[in-house]
Amino acid sequence: MSARISPDGMYYWDGQSWVTTLSHDGRHRWNGMEWIPATGAPYAAFGYQPQGETRVPTSWTRSLQYAVAAWYAWSILYTLAMPFWMGGMMSEMFNRSLQNQESLNPNAVPPPPGFTEMMSSFMTFGLWITVVIYAAIFAVAIIGALQAWTWVYYVVLVLLGLSAILLPVDLVYVFVGARIASIAGMTMPSWLYLVSFLTGIPGAALFVWMLIALVKRGPWAMRRMS
Repeated sequence: MSARISPDGMYYWDGQSWVTTLSHDGRHRWNGMEWIPATGAPYAAFGYQPQGETRVPTSWTRSLQYAVAAWYAWSILYTLAMPFWMGGMMSEMFNRSLQNQESLNPNAVPPPPGFTEMMSSFMTFGLWITVVIYAAIFAVAIIGALQAWTWVYYVVLVLLGLSAILLPVDLVYVFVGARIASIAGMTMPSWLYLVSFLTGIPGAALFVWMLIALVKRGPWAMRRMS
């Protein structure tokens, strides 16, 4: 049985792997029967790399890409706004925590002057670092969505899935979150839990759409071309 030659004549199948048809000096090529001169400049011998699977867009693809990109664009805006309304809240929570400790331990040594301001600045700085990291991750998700990167699809699917699983918890916190926070000695505005729940609904819907698209058509709703 004759060896199978690749379409370009540069490789043959020996039954286990693709092997170059070129001689060691790159000046001759094996055509399955004999050595013949290789035309053109000598070639380096590389293992044959079969072409990967090809996927073609469907009617869902572009809409799904834009939906994911829009979701993470909104996430960037929401994340960048967090330090402006959470900075004061975190400082207030820290001050309240110190006051509770002082009331429980009146004989304890008070913190040095400027300690509260230093810790507030440190928390604000840490919050901004976190925001920048999250914004960078969301930017990668936007680029990956517009470029239809497969690995980004699966990462986004997992992240949205985790958010969808926690959506019932967010709903519970809408009603009892402020009460739980007050028991723990923290003061959290009730609207914060409502915003968290409402913003999670479109994320859960996007997760369902991406999951259906993956099952029915493939990543980014792109079908495998036969």
